[in-house]
Amino acid sequence: GSVRLASSLAMRASSAHRARSVASASSSAKRVPRDHDVGIMPRAPLSTRANESLWVFGYGSIVWRTGFEYARSIAPVCARGFRRRFYQGSTDHRGTPAAPGRTATLERCSEDVACWGVAYEVRAEDREAVLENLEIREKQYDERIEMDLYDVDDANAVPVIRNAVTYIATPATINLNWLGDASDLAEQIAAARGPSGENSEYLYNLCEALRGLGIEDEELYALEASVRAIRGD
Repeated sequence: GSVRLASSLAMRASSAHRARSVASASSSAKRVPRDHDVGIMPRAPLSTRANESLWVFGYGSIVWRTGFEYARSIAPVCARGFRRRFYQGSTDHRGTPAAPGRTATLERCSEDVACWGVAYEVRAEDREAVLENLEIREKQYDERIEMDLYDVDDANAVPVIRNAVTYIATPATINLNWLGDASDLAEQIAAARGPSGENSEYLYNLCEALRGLGIEDEELYALEASVRAIRGD
């Protein structure tokens, strides 16, 4: 009896494993990078009111091509517990569905890590228009989040800005354009091109802007060096 029971349990476990494998494969197969309309991604309500000014944190293309009206900017500022990564696929700007480019996102990590960028204050009267602009621009990013920003990377520091808005990409199933890490990440960036231009230009412009602000990002600059070497730039 115990032998038959063990055999039965083993068969059930094997069947369950195969079912999970098929489901996993099916889920992966469905994640085909593509462009899509605005409004696909759900957005949590913001904590600030419509008649208040709004702070926006830029860590990617917004640093070197802001593209919206703002009253002032503060730089450099950092978001603690995040690091910059080129894990998001771009099929609408720096690549195509057949050959996605890669754009920056923020990856959540430990509080002793920080990502540096620029904060932009948007006037209350410009708020709605700027948010509409950002929804179009960041339509492939599946999370709109709020974060505190600091002007020093210190565990005891007090935020200089609270509830700044930014957009990030995550591995969530709804994000069809998530690419994640890759051993040939530099090669992909070196080769990709989309309606907004070469993927390498995005990377180069970001690095140039961050250097101009005195921001150190060793991993980002190492990626830039690899892409330049591949392209011979």
